[in-house]
Amino acid sequence: MSIRTATKRALFLGSGLAIALSAAPAFAEAGIGDDAGAETLAGSVTPAASPACDISGTCRFQITPAQLLAKAEALVLAKEFDRARPLVEMLGQVPNLQMQQQFLAGYIAVETGDLKQAIKTFRSLLHENPGQTRVRLELARTYLLSGKEVSADYHFRLAQNDNNLPDEISRTIRNTRSILRDQRVWRFSFDFGFAPDTNINGATNAETIDVNFGAIFPILGDAQGELELDESARQRSGIGQTAGFSGGVRLKASDKLAFLFDADSKIINYQGKDADDFVGQIAVGPELRIARYASVSLQAVGQQRWFGGKLATREYGARVGFQAALSQGQRVGIELDGRRTDSKRSDSFSGWQLGANVTYEHLIGKSLIASASIFGRRDLLTSDAFSSTNYGVNLGIGGELPLGLNAGISGSISRSTFDEAIALYSTEKRKDWRSFGRAYIGSRQIKFLGFSPSIDYNYSRVDSNYDLYQMNRHRVNFKLAKFF
Repeated sequence: MSIRTATKRALFLGSGLAIALSAAPAFAEAGIGDDAGAETLAGSVTPAASPACDISGTCRFQITPAQLLAKAEALVLAKEFDRARPLVEMLGQVPNLQMQQQFLAGYIAVETGDLKQAIKTFRSLLHENPGQTRVRLELARTYLLSGKEVSADYHFRLAQNDNNLPDEISRTIRNTRSILRDQRVWRFSFDFGFAPDTNINGATNAETIDVNFGAIFPILGDAQGELELDESARQRSGIGQTAGFSGGVRLKASDKLAFLFDADSKIINYQGKDADDFVGQIAVGPELRIARYASVSLQAVGQQRWFGGKLATREYGARVGFQAALSQGQRVGIELDGRRTDSKRSDSFSGWQLGANVTYEHLIGKSLIASASIFGRRDLLTSDAFSSTNYGVNLGIGGELPLGLNAGISGSISRSTFDEAIALYSTEKRKDWRSFGRAYIGSRQIKFLGFSPSIDYNYSRVDSNYDLYQMNRHRVNFKLAKFF
């Protein structure tokens, strides 16, 4: 089944389902000022009563909004769009039928090839009420006809969560989404902005830390004392410029096999170079579809990070991923990652990193996506004092809100335990609690050169039994983002 065929089936299998619009109560009589207009209306809509004519011969028909709406819907379903347009325009005069009028106008636009106007109209309806499944399905179909498969898949997924959809329609949506994922060739997104940050170097705010002088001068035994930290080793604030991109190419080799190439980068630039942070990563490898809605991938991974204007780490390894789409748009993913880290600052930080992550996504209502994940990581580094085990959980929810807004909130908490103590600071092994929170809001309605604005607030905190690693950080990102 082709994408175009699947798309047509997604429109409720042609005209197999009536347009789900409710009729509003009657409103004041609709005046027609001339005989020709009256004749046209009489041929389109059955009046509620006989016409009332004055002495000049001008006749007025009284019709109900329900009658006008019913006739407009009938003409649209019969694809008589030229006859339907004037009736749809008249519906715009009825406050209680604004949603129905805009939906019919959008449907006529997509059916007559004006895809840009159709997207604008359906988007406007969802700005006010993100829970309109019928509208979301039409928006998804229009995006698909426009060649925007990623946007189409997103809206099909949200619409799929409506429990009131007939089973046949739900199956059609799942099949359409499966075809979309199978046919997708590339993706790309880009954002830039600026970020006020209370802790650009991720350092402690303590002025002094406890140290074991005996670790430096054995003759002193277990002598303890305080060491005053230099300003450069303490928390500093600043405003940075940010930019990032994420892209990928999927080359299909057969019905079940494809090759993936993914690239991601994140840049944070502050005044001077000391806290500049640049990260770039690539991943290449095959993807095998093992079931209609499930796939597994194996990719070689390479990453480099520059911090303070110098190469800080180089990583290389592999990752294995599993993705499965469940009923009604739910999704589960598993990722295993193993890589070798070469530190350019100290061999103590070089070694192996092994990680695992399990994520479950669940649709809530008709416009929100909730996610939960558990994760773990094992760092096997040259120095046992920096080797650690980390495990934790992440929860989040986000999606579309009224007024054309996207918003969400997420948070994670994890525990890190280290293999050995750092003798200079303590005889106890280091143990950390790490927490992170994020809240964001953005506008779907506002566009600037195709970019959408958003604001992210990020909070991170480390509670450690080592004063040197105690840290908290607030950062606000003002961004413009574009998705291709």
